[in-house]
Amino acid sequence: MSAGRESVHVGRDGWLFLIGGTNRVLDRYRGGLRHWLLLRGWARLIRARARRAERLGIRCLHVIVPEKLSVYDDRTDGLRYDPAKASTRRLARLLARHPAYLDLLAPLRAARSGAVPLYLRTDTHWTLQGCLLAYREIMRVLGAIPPADIGARPQIVSDELMDLGEKLRERPRERIERFMLQRDSRRVETGPLLATYEAEGRDREVHVGAHVVYRNDTPTADPRRLVLFGDSCAHFDPFMLTGLLAESFSEVHFVWSSGLDWPYIERVRPDILLFEVAERFLARLPKDDFDVTVAGQRGTGGRLAQIRQGGLEARSAAGQ
Repeated sequence: MSAGRESVHVGRDGWLFLIGGTNRVLDRYRGGLRHWLLLRGWARLIRARARRAERLGIRCLHVIVPEKLSVYDDRTDGLRYDPAKASTRRLARLLARHPAYLDLLAPLRAARSGAVPLYLRTDTHWTLQGCLLAYREIMRVLGAIPPADIGARPQIVSDELMDLGEKLRERPRERIERFMLQRDSRRVETGPLLATYEAEGRDREVHVGAHVVYRNDTPTADPRRLVLFGDSCAHFDPFMLTGLLAESFSEVHFVWSSGLDWPYIERVRPDILLFEVAERFLARLPKDDFDVTVAGQRGTGGRLAQIRQGGLEARSAAGQ
């Protein structure tokens, strides 16, 4: 069955799957000429990015985070779609053996029957175990060695109402485990957009344009500098992919964007350029005209006043 404004499908044992939304998730499995042309555009873009990075002496790697529909089709309970047409599956064929593309679908599907779920049951994101699996694959391809204790870092556990559960009348909650990863790394730079929202305690509202830099001075850290353009599966806070990488490399830059900022990359001159995006966002081909500085300043003037005014109004309404 499906429910909610964003078309949430209820599968077996309470597993929820996003099938609609602004990115029309189920359309990613319909095939057809338009879909094929879009994926061919992505393949061309990835190859072009890799060539440009190579000219700068930078190792380039792309990872696409598969949708739950692509990994856990065995738990959808009768949903009519063809997982064989998943964008990640088809893109892996288009870029087979290309060094700038890492296929995460195969290892995630191979591990999906394990005791610990790789994705949250009531959300679109991977669990810390799914993220950890992807991180180890990335480290392997980059020839880097994870810290020996990275999978045994402390965790915090909470009972939460997640994005997909929130769209159902029953509002099911889920037990969420998160890493407390940060030990050796420290955040040394925060972009003005994120800093503005953090100052008001509203950092959960920040997405595209968030920008942070982490540094790790421990002698065991991989000495290479890494720039990561990604989304919420990486995140700016150090509890998912960005945090795992920050504990592993001497310097990690995270920019929340699907488009690259080549002048920024040329200024930083990282050893590694990593790109991460969720499969549903393959619906749009980026132009790579993103500007970290402009995006970081956007909203920090008039928007800041609105944020503060909203906070004042909320406190007034509460009688504080």
